[in-house]
Amino acid sequence: MANSHANRLIRISFFLCCTVLFFLHTACSQDTKDSTLRQSTDLKSADTVKRYNYTIETPVCTDRGCSGRYAGPEFVDVETAEKLGLTGTDIAHNYSNLMARHVGDQLKKMYTSGNYVKVNLNGIKMTTKGMDDGDEFVEYTIEIPFIPVSSRYEAMTSFDHCGGWGHPPALAERKAQLLGSPARIVKNSKLWISPLYKTPEGLEEYWIQWQHRDY
Repeated sequence: MANSHANRLIRISFFLCCTVLFFLHTACSQDTKDSTLRQSTDLKSADTVKRYNYTIETPVCTDRGCSGRYAGPEFVDVETAEKLGLTGTDIAHNYSNLMARHVGDQLKKMYTSGNYVKVNLNGIKMTTKGMDDGDEFVEYTIEIPFIPVSSRYEAMTSFDHCGGWGHPPALAERKAQLLGSPARIVKNSKLWISPLYKTPEGLEEYWIQWQHRDY
């Protein structure tokens, strides 16, 4: 009787030990599996993050003109373009927009102070080193010179551009946009347009100035 009771205790103890070992093994396996999934997810997320290295210089403007430089990729993704407030993913070409805005602001500032100038449309300088050389990196520099005029009636107070990377600028369309603007920003419906500037790497730009209706 005593032996039978002892054997029953042994079987119960053995069953309990097996049960504990099973749960311990299952718990360890689950922890390992979860850790691997988290690591894979983290790595996958890191692989999809796109980072760009670029330098967008704020154009420097004086009484003699404005100049500036962009260095970085020719294009970025849509998300980056939206964060930077670009008009498209062509981040390098968007530097023309930034330059035109600063030139226009400087012309207005000088006009208001009685310093009457206009852009020397024949003296603009542009370079696009590295464009389309395969490494997706370009250095774009612009110099916009001013020349004095004799009176406020000859001074210019607005500035813009019309260009393209590797394709002709849509100048007729841009002229129609400026002259047909509901705000009627162009005084006397007259635009002064530069010669077509081209870099060896394929950037083409027209630069446009006019007298703003409010000046």
